Amino acid sequence: MASKAQLSGSKLRLYEIVFESDTPEGKTYDIVLLFCIVASVIVVALESVHTLPKYFDKWLVGLEWFFTIIFTIDYISRIWIVPSKKKYVTSFFGVIDLLSILPTYLGLFFVGAQSLMVIRSIRLLRIFRIFKLTRYVGEGQNLARALKSSRHKITVFLVTILTSVIIAGTMMYLIEGPSHGFTSIPKSIYWAIVTMTTVGYGDIAPQTAVGQTLASLIMILGYGIIAVPTGIVSAEMVFQRNKEIITTQVCPHCLKEGHDVDAIHCKYCGGKLN
Repeated sequence: MASKAQLSGSKLRLYEIVFESDTPEGKTYDIVLLFCIVASVIVVALESVHTLPKYFDKWLVGLEWFFTIIFTIDYISRIWIVPSKKKYVTSFFGVIDLLSILPTYLGLFFVGAQSLMVIRSIRLLRIFRIFKLTRYVGEGQNLARALKSSRHKITVFLVTILTSVIIAGTMMYLIEGPSHGFTSIPKSIYWAIVTMTTVGYGDIAPQTAVGQTLASLIMILGYGIIAVPTGIVSAEMVFQRNKEIITTQVCPHCLKEGHDVDAIHCKYCGGKLN
């Protein structure tokens, strides 16, 4: 299997710049791409604003092609540099990188008035560029690890909430009944979810004293529940932050980051890092 150690010369240098950010060049490359991603998403959003003056259209189209070319060069460079090309192309970020440039080029092959809606739908896929941001935001990786570590606690929490809203919705259906808008148990459960999350659309409301008392208890319970997942994730994030500092070195085999400073082998696939 190919590894980073087998790279040499310009490929090795580009690999360290494109896939890692431990060097000034790598950090600069990441910052430039980060700016281009954010700017391109803004361009996509502005293209949907029909009240903008018409002379902005040419500028937006030009900017879109400018960013598409930049992302295309980045995508081709990554395929050329990385030892495991198939691994990168089929990886999450490889697919996202492809989706970020593919819609613009596909738009060239759809012509005619009957295809305008198809083109618009395809071009909207460019919003997937926003997922490219996660590659360059280090705190996002800490958050992902914290969510993964606390997934069992969060699952238990969600099951408890689901059970609570089912019970509350059923009780409200029995108390209020169809005459007050609670025409079925599913609709009553919907009301319980809206009430517990403190959204309160107001499309359904209890009319009896017993129903209003139950609603008040659910609303108070909702405020207390908000703090539970926050505490779970926050505790895990503190734990992750107190761990040994990790590097941005990318495994040349599985293309994953998050390795320890003194790591020799990848902790995910076991491949040699250097």
